[in-house]
Amino acid sequence: MSKKQFKAESKRLLDMMINSIYTHQEIFLRELISNASDAIDKLAYLALTDQNVGLNREDFAIELRADKKLGLLTVSDNGIGMSKDELEQNLGTIAKSGSLQFKQELDKEQRDVDIIGQFGVGFYSAFMVADTVTVLSKKYGQEEAWMWQSSGADGYTISPCEKTTVGTEVILKLKADSDDEKYSRFLEQYELQNLVKKYSDYIRYPIRMEMEKSRQKPKAEGEDEDKEPEWESYTELSTLNSMVPVWLKAKKDVTDEEYDGFYKDKFFDFEKPLAHIHISVEGAVNYKALLYIPARAPYDFYTKDYKKGLQLYSSGVMIMEHCEDLVPDHFRFVRGVVDTADLSLNISREMLQHNRQLAIISGNLEKKIKQELLSMQKDRREDYEKFFAAFGRQLKYGIVSDYGMHKDALQDLLLFWSAKEQKLVSLKEYVEAMPEEQKHIYFAAGESNARLAQLPQYQRLQEKGFDVLFMTEDVDEFVPRTLMNYMEKDFRNLATDDLDLSSEEEKKAAEAAAADWKEGLDFLKTALEGRIVRAEVSADLGSHPVCLVPEGGMSFEMEKYFKRVNPEMAMPVEKVLQLNPEHPMVRKLKTLITEDPEKAKRYAQVLYAQGLILADLPIEDPQAYTELICGLL
Repeated sequence: MSKKQFKAESKRLLDMMINSIYTHQEIFLRELISNASDAIDKLAYLALTDQNVGLNREDFAIELRADKKLGLLTVSDNGIGMSKDELEQNLGTIAKSGSLQFKQELDKEQRDVDIIGQFGVGFYSAFMVADTVTVLSKKYGQEEAWMWQSSGADGYTISPCEKTTVGTEVILKLKADSDDEKYSRFLEQYELQNLVKKYSDYIRYPIRMEMEKSRQKPKAEGEDEDKEPEWESYTELSTLNSMVPVWLKAKKDVTDEEYDGFYKDKFFDFEKPLAHIHISVEGAVNYKALLYIPARAPYDFYTKDYKKGLQLYSSGVMIMEHCEDLVPDHFRFVRGVVDTADLSLNISREMLQHNRQLAIISGNLEKKIKQELLSMQKDRREDYEKFFAAFGRQLKYGIVSDYGMHKDALQDLLLFWSAKEQKLVSLKEYVEAMPEEQKHIYFAAGESNARLAQLPQYQRLQEKGFDVLFMTEDVDEFVPRTLMNYMEKDFRNLATDDLDLSSEEEKKAAEAAAADWKEGLDFLKTALEGRIVRAEVSADLGSHPVCLVPEGGMSFEMEKYFKRVNPEMAMPVEKVLQLNPEHPMVRKLKTLITEDPEKAKRYAQVLYAQGLILADLPIEDPQAYTELICGLL
């Protein structure tokens, strides 16, 4: 028996793979189990036409054995096995894959046989945890068995061995524990059980292991019945994997209880989801998916620590726990799994190449999610409002992000508080309820509905019978600015925009009032120097004497937002003082400007302070304001 050397490029690849390609040591078990599944697939395929195989589908299995004393972990299968030449080809040359060759050799019409291991390097991940790897294999149809053995990049040996049954055993001599790594954990029953559940739960063949269990010893005849029961330990061959995932079943064969139970177990949520989406697609890309709309947001959902993405499987083997590319950021709340054999994976199976298939799946899923949400909004409004309370802010972020690229996809999903209806409404519902003479979608942004209902401009709209959307989240005011219009109706902000409410006669009266007030407006600008950029008359204030509006497009709410988010970069918003020329106090001010300018200055300060209060802005000097009021009284 002579030692054989890996080829130079294989040595480099082995070293690179062990030290850098795989980011988690634990995936070695996934790879070995996947290879075992492939080997069984090949023999099961032959069994369809070769009665001499002598095995039925239920006879096939994968077995794990852990020997803590010797530090050995064995993964065995009763699949097709390998000959001496195949051991040389498949294990002696890295990236040579017997599974891929098998698939390529199938007749064209039979190439839909599902083979997991098509890349030939997963086996070598075993060297991340093992000093020595031994492979015992007996090929179906041959009498001889062979042993392949290697301690890494130095080379390997192949020699005859004793093996009575067809199939393959991979025996790992685990590395010794160090301060940094505890390799012995891979011999623990609970660790192996958890890894199978995590990565290989849906391998189509049973994965079995002798499990230590305990049971109550039966009492001997005549033994005292009140005596404390004794327990004894025993071992039992147990199946660790589920084998058939919910998403591979037909929809008609899955109950709502099964869907909900799978979600709770898989994603560790005690509350059942609001909806599930079961998808099976055959076409340019073949895939199955099971998606869920949760009922509540995780505690870290709106933080940078939250990990979005769907679980990605390839033929029942988990490839990625959080595949971010399968779901857009605005739908990052969706949980679920996607299973496809059509994606091109790189040699580590841990990273995806960005390709057309992935883009197709992602695009299809986005459409399905939107359809489900719209259906919920229409037919199960209470559930949808619960969803929106948890994740509506994420939809709004989706609209304003990427320069509004996703606004058309998301605008119909939004809900805002209707001041008129006193409930949440969609933009479509708002527009469809608009009076014929209403030209615009009116909205107001602030900290609470109660504060917004006190805006002077709101009173005027109420008198007209026009509804106003109240927006109370930080991101809200950016949404209509991004949308600009909806169903050919543009948005008008009560605090910053021309509300376009005046008739031609009213406009002419306003122009006359502005001309009549010219000197008074100049007086106010001087009297309030440094606080306002100008004063103007307005016909939109209802019964209120005054209000403050921002200059330059940025609202007071935006100013508050930027001060919270980035105080150093926040720019102060300049203020415009608007007057209602019909209000008695404003008429009194006009008289005082001529008769008693000093008192008029104090009136101007009072009106300015009222404007601050109505705009929910702080009064600069509350004590001075109090003294001012007392002096006037």
